[in-house]
Amino acid sequence: MYDKDNIFAKIIRGDAPSTQIYADDYAIAFQNIAPRAKTHVLVVPRGEYTDIYDFTANAPADAQAGFWNAVRKTVEKLGIENNFRAVANTGAGAGQSVFHFHVHIMSDERFKTDF
Repeated sequence: MYDKDNIFAKIIRGDAPSTQIYADDYAIAFQNIAPRAKTHVLVVPRGEYTDIYDFTANAPADAQAGFWNAVRKTVEKLGIENNFRAVANTGAGAGQSVFHFHVHIMSDERFKTDF
């Protein structure tokens, strides 16, 4: 069951602070507060989806396309197109600690800061 009070839902609503990198109608991207790489940004869809299974099974096609487009635009804005990894943890055993679907964008390069 989706928790409407999880931290990512609060960030999307503007009820919690974040260092925003990118936002559009489908997703918001912001810096991870506990980075595991020089660049570590989270891209979160605006809908209420607990994990990648929930998202791919239940999000409308335009929301899915919009989300993955937001991932691409975030990577481009960061300037790390040729040196990044995208990770989606699913389940507590895999390290998912916030049960709102999200993708980690990580790189050993520092992102551009001129946005």
